[in-house]
Amino acid sequence: MNRRIAVIPARGGSKRIPNKNIRDFSGRPMVSYIIEAALASDLFDEVHVSTDSHEIAEVASRLGLEVAFLRPPHLADDHTPIMPVLKYVLEEYLERGIAFDSVVLLMACAPMITADDLRDAAVLFDAHHGKQAVLGVAEYPYLIEWAFRRKPNGVLVPVQPGMFSVRSQDLPPAYYDAGQFCFMPIQRVLAAVGAGSDEGFLGYPIQRHQAIDIDTMDDWRFAELVFSSIRQLAEQA
Repeated sequence: MNRRIAVIPARGGSKRIPNKNIRDFSGRPMVSYIIEAALASDLFDEVHVSTDSHEIAEVASRLGLEVAFLRPPHLADDHTPIMPVLKYVLEEYLERGIAFDSVVLLMACAPMITADDLRDAAVLFDAHHGKQAVLGVAEYPYLIEWAFRRKPNGVLVPVQPGMFSVRSQDLPPAYYDAGQFCFMPIQRVLAAVGAGSDEGFLGYPIQRHQAIDIDTMDDWRFAELVFSSIRQLAEQA
């Protein structure tokens, strides 16, 4: 039997957007949307909110998830990568005699991700026998071959000199980590060193509006506008 756990990292120390993970987003705590999607997907034997905050743990409890244990402070600072957090969660469950075959990272600020997205990504993961990680990705809106770096004096330097001569239709699409979710075999997490490797992923494309990276209040306001528009369109359909 393939046992699967979802881990939602939601530390309490957000600085750019205070209380980001439980801040009101279109009438509900931000983290409630991904919790709802995870539970509605029926994919997981366990859904764990990894937090160092008693306040966030209380919000999770009101949303139907009891936090089995809190994250230690040394894994909740501004510089800790996600992999050590996932490894800690898995090892804590192992100490309690509970083992899993796969782990799914679900980001707390992912209000656009639906249960259907998670189920479809799980199909891709299972099609490869759970041996390759599946990363939610989005297509770059512009050609990365035409990118520039900008020097302090304002001068633009092409990242790939000469690529302006290549027609856009002759270049393949490029993708980036959308920062929304990732399905992984347990061993990839347990064997990871530091932040882990960026190789060996399968890409599950999501829509551009689902890939908003919410790091600033401008991002937050934009995401709320998009979310409200999508919801209104769905209600009118």
